[in-house]
Amino acid sequence: MSYRMRALGLLFVGVSLGAGLTTATGVLAEKEPPAEALPLDELRTFSDIYARIKSDYVEKVSDDKLLDNAIRGMLSGLDPHSSYLDAEEYEELRIGTTGQFGGLGIEVGMENGFVKVIAPIDDTPAEQAGIQAGDLITRLDDKPVKGMSLSDAVDIMRGEPGSDIELTVVREGEDKPLRITITRDVIKVKSVKSRMLEPGFGYVRISQFQSRTTRDLYDAVESLQEKADGHLKGMVLDLRNNPGGVLQGAVGVSDAFLEKGLVVYTEGRIEDSQLRYAAKPGDVLDGAPLIVLINGGSASASEIVSGALQDHGRAVIVGSQSFGKGSVQTIQELANGGAVKLTTARYFTPSGRSIQAEGIHPDIALDPLKVAGVKSGPRPLKEADLNNHLDNPNGEGEAGGTGDQQAAEGESLAERDFTLFQALNLLKGMALLGRDSAGS
Repeated sequence: MSYRMRALGLLFVGVSLGAGLTTATGVLAEKEPPAEALPLDELRTFSDIYARIKSDYVEKVSDDKLLDNAIRGMLSGLDPHSSYLDAEEYEELRIGTTGQFGGLGIEVGMENGFVKVIAPIDDTPAEQAGIQAGDLITRLDDKPVKGMSLSDAVDIMRGEPGSDIELTVVREGEDKPLRITITRDVIKVKSVKSRMLEPGFGYVRISQFQSRTTRDLYDAVESLQEKADGHLKGMVLDLRNNPGGVLQGAVGVSDAFLEKGLVVYTEGRIEDSQLRYAAKPGDVLDGAPLIVLINGGSASASEIVSGALQDHGRAVIVGSQSFGKGSVQTIQELANGGAVKLTTARYFTPSGRSIQAEGIHPDIALDPLKVAGVKSGPRPLKEADLNNHLDNPNGEGEAGGTGDQQAAEGESLAERDFTLFQALNLLKGMALLGRDSAGS
C-alpha cells in the first residue's frame, strides 16, 4: 500500500507523510507536563463549538468522531509531520518494520490540498506505471483529492492486491493531467541493490533505510570487492528518490565510509531529543573515491548521509537539491492502543547545518536529462585495418576490441541514466588522479 509507515523505535527521521513514514530509535520516558495556566477562554470557545455541533449540525455526530477529529486537527496544525495514529494505524506502523506491505509503492505527503508524491519506491507498481517524484495526485479513481485528509486519501489507495486504481496526476512540464492506472500488489522492499558499472567501479543503490540496511550495504560492498579482485577503484552511492527511513540505518551507512567524527546530532526542547551520533574507525572502501547521487526525492535519512559525507569531505555529492526534511518525529504510545507522532527535534549535519526546508545542495549540480542515442555511421578507418600494417611489438592493437565494447556500454548507460553516466566519468577521473578520498 502507498500508506506505508516504517518501523518501531520511536524516533522518526523519514518523510512522515502518512503514506511514507519512517523511523529510527529512541524511546521517550514519560514526563510530567510543565505546570502552565490553562487557556480558559480558548477552552470555553472549544466547548461552545463542540456543543453547537452536537445540537445543530445537520447530522448526528458521535462524541468519539468529534474528539478524534479535534485531536487530528490539533496535531496536523503544528507541522506536516505531526499526527495522531489510532490503534489500527499504529499497528500498521509496527508491521511496516518488516519491509513488506501491500499497495502501490509510493511515499506521499500533502501540498495545497493535493497528494504529492515524494518518491516512488523501487520495483513497485507505482514506479513501473511511471509515477514520478513531484507528481500531484488530484483524483483517486473518480474522487477528487481536494478536501480529503491524507489518511482518507491513503485509505482509498489501499486495497486488495490485484485490484486497480486510476490516479489523475498533474506533472510539471505536461500540458494536461495524466491518467495512470496502477494494479495494487504486495510490496516487498529490498533496500540495497548493487552491481558493477565497469571493471573496478561499483554501484550501490539504497531505496530507503531499514533496520538491516547497514548490514546489507556491507554485504553489497564485499560482493563488489570480490568482483573487483579485492580492490574497488571507486563507488557510486545512489540515494535518489530515497525518502528516508530508520535513523540508525542512516548513521550506519554514513559510518561505513567514515573513519571518525560526528555523523549527525539533534536538538529539541526535551532532554531525550539531545542526541549525537559519531563514526567508528574503519572505511569499507579503504578511502577509495565515493560519489553520492541525490535529487528532490532524497529526504531525511538520505540527507543525513549525504550531509555527513559532504561535511567530512568523504564524498562528492552530485545531482539536484534534496527535499529538505530536517525534523525528527517521536512516537509515543497512548493508553487507548494508539500513538501520537510528534515533532520533537531538528537534526543537524556535522558542521552544524540545518537542512530543514533547505535541503542538501550538491557539490556538482546536475539536472536529470534524457540523452537520445545517435545512429552511428561506419567505424572510422584505423591503422590496424590497413593491409600489411606493422604489428604492435607488445602484441596489442586488435581492431574492434575492448575499447569499442566499453564505448558502446558507455553510450547505453548515458541513454539509460545520464546522471549516473556523468558520475561514473567523474569517478574514473578521481581514480586516475590517485585521490585517496573524494574530498582530498
